[in-house]
Amino acid sequence: MDALEIYIDGHWVKPDGAREMAIINPADERQIGRVALGSAADVDRAVTAARRAFDAWSATTRAERLEALRRVVDGFRARLPELARLMTMEMGVPITFSTERQATVALFHFEEAIRVLETYAFERPEPTGIIRREPIGVCGMITPWNWPLNQMASKIAPALATGCTMVLKPSEIAPLSARALAEIIDAAGVPAGVFNLVQGDGPTVGEAIASHPEVDMVSITGSAGAGIRVAKLAADTIKRVAQELGGKSANIILPDADMAKAVAAGVHACNTNAGQNCQSPTRMLVPRVNRDEAIAAARGAIDTIVLGDPMDPKTTMGPLVSQSQFDKVQALIASGIDEGATLVAGGPGRPATANAGYFVRPTVFADVTPEMRIAREEIFGPVLSMMFYDSEDEAVAIANDTPFGLAGFVQSPDPERARKIANRIRAGRVYYNGAPFDRSLPFGGYKQSGNGREFGLAGFEEYLETKALVGFTA
Repeated sequence: MDALEIYIDGHWVKPDGAREMAIINPADERQIGRVALGSAADVDRAVTAARRAFDAWSATTRAERLEALRRVVDGFRARLPELARLMTMEMGVPITFSTERQATVALFHFEEAIRVLETYAFERPEPTGIIRREPIGVCGMITPWNWPLNQMASKIAPALATGCTMVLKPSEIAPLSARALAEIIDAAGVPAGVFNLVQGDGPTVGEAIASHPEVDMVSITGSAGAGIRVAKLAADTIKRVAQELGGKSANIILPDADMAKAVAAGVHACNTNAGQNCQSPTRMLVPRVNRDEAIAAARGAIDTIVLGDPMDPKTTMGPLVSQSQFDKVQALIASGIDEGATLVAGGPGRPATANAGYFVRPTVFADVTPEMRIAREEIFGPVLSMMFYDSEDEAVAIANDTPFGLAGFVQSPDPERARKIANRIRAGRVYYNGAPFDRSLPFGGYKQSGNGREFGLAGFEEYLETKALVGFTA
């Protein structure tokens, strides 16, 4: 299960220096392979290849790019069970969820890029000229471990579709699925240099991508700290920066909602992917008069979670991805107790059934107040903060009292009432009554949750520049 080569200019090659890091299965803490970490010199080689390939790839026809994307989709579908298994092994997501969501959602992005590309108007006539959209150039991509294939695909697919070339740095914690995706792209016959993969850590490979003068755009999904660092490095060359960063999403349950049902759904949404989601509804806002009912419903929902071996199809929650992530979540659980929140379920330490692995007890706190750490910091683990409000204005104020603004959630049987609340939430996405994932609508954040958008038409246009052809006619 090694990832000891990088992919540059259509070839698998050894990275410069070849520092290695163990790949750990988070379910049992055993080494399952090794990843070779690239260097700034490797990034330079990859960017050179991408720059060389840009002229030809950017000049391809719509039909040629559609055909390449369709071959990627075919290859992806053929290897979907393997891709799901790799993600389960490298980052601990349960195999059922990995198959039904992690892998298939990534496939959706390639299908969506095809849908948009089929009819997209790259030129639009105006009375005095033409507005032309052109590929931005060489794109640097930095992606995380929590939804590895999804985040890679959400960047690679529109970049390929628009005629850009790219250098991808996946998370060094979860490199196996990235290698498999690179193999799929290679087998699809995407020309050499269009797609390049350099594994490595953020301070070395990520920073080399962000600062490279021949990279025209950098797209990062990660923490707010990582986004700030990338933006600062990119500023010297004034390249476009697209950021999808952290979140602290509020789930406002309005008084007319079915309280028990809404609370249970909110608990399960918070614990999806072991809580390792940037838009998880980690702050549940409940009318104060429903406090006791909501607490009881939350306890009942926690009891239905099946924590265990992620390779078991019956498991609904696996471990966190790493020891450092486990330690971070444990520290935040301890802070909730120390600051006086009411522990409803879960708590510190591993579950009694886990002798190894980075397993965390799914935890619910009640009576959380806005100044507590668990209400302000992104935990990135299965920890829910229940907060109580007396009026809808107070609920909105609490929801917006955060430096983040990635997503929001509203629960009510009355769509008009819910819409008024949704319009007031300062976030890039607001979900109504547990609406499912949508690959066509924009995804991105306000405030410290980033800038730019991914998915669908909005994500497609992130990879295009705008040119005005003045005085020309169509």
